[in-house]
Amino acid sequence: MTNRTNQLQAFDRLLTIMDELREQCPWDQKQTMESLRPLTIEETYELGDAILDQDSQEVKNELGDLLLHIVFYAKIGSETKDFDISDVINSICEKLVHRHPHIYSDVVVKDETEVKQNWENLKLKEGKTSVLQGVPKSLPALVKASRIQEKVAGVGFDWEHPNQVWEKVEEELAEFKVEVENNDFEAMEDEFGDVLFSLINYARFQDINPENALERTNKKFIKRFQYLESKAKTLQKSLSEMTLAEMDVYWEEAKKI
Repeated sequence: MTNRTNQLQAFDRLLTIMDELREQCPWDQKQTMESLRPLTIEETYELGDAILDQDSQEVKNELGDLLLHIVFYAKIGSETKDFDISDVINSICEKLVHRHPHIYSDVVVKDETEVKQNWENLKLKEGKTSVLQGVPKSLPALVKASRIQEKVAGVGFDWEHPNQVWEKVEEELAEFKVEVENNDFEAMEDEFGDVLFSLINYARFQDINPENALERTNKKFIKRFQYLESKAKTLQKSLSEMTLAEMDVYWEEAKKI
């Protein structure tokens, strides 16, 4: 039996189980696209955690959870006669073929940048009025800023060199500092947003994913702080009873672990 045959059989098994659950399980029968939406978002973040943790077993498990959600949405779509799983799959297949003319047609590209430019230009020809139309409104702000910058860069609206972007970062930092000194909260907030936006742009030029970078820092901070908490517990103290100097000793220990 070929690997492709195994894959098709596994997918068919999932579709069969989904049919059975929808027919027989009270919880599955009750679900709608709206009720599944927050669960899907949660599963997506869990997949992101597993990827950052480089836990391949957990990545596999979370991919399965997400695949179940896709099949679930398609099942609901088939019940309302709007679409089914074959429509979903054929739709993405047609999109991929159309947006990769350098593979499925006679278009020639020299690098990844031209592939991205062709992709965005094709989307505009498909009827989209803006290259930013495909950026989801509900994305977290950090991710949204990154996607906005990638999108506009894809059509040539971009800096030429990283040092130009860093100069912009320094400019925005200086403007933020002025508003801090002026104690103008609204202006501070605006300028702080500009600082973040320019830093995210600089990260892109350095091939750094800002979301991944910040989440790694979050995880690092949590690990070190929990070490500090455990040390305080060993000393039978609460953190509020410790001086900053005491806490700093254990923080430095945590950094070495």
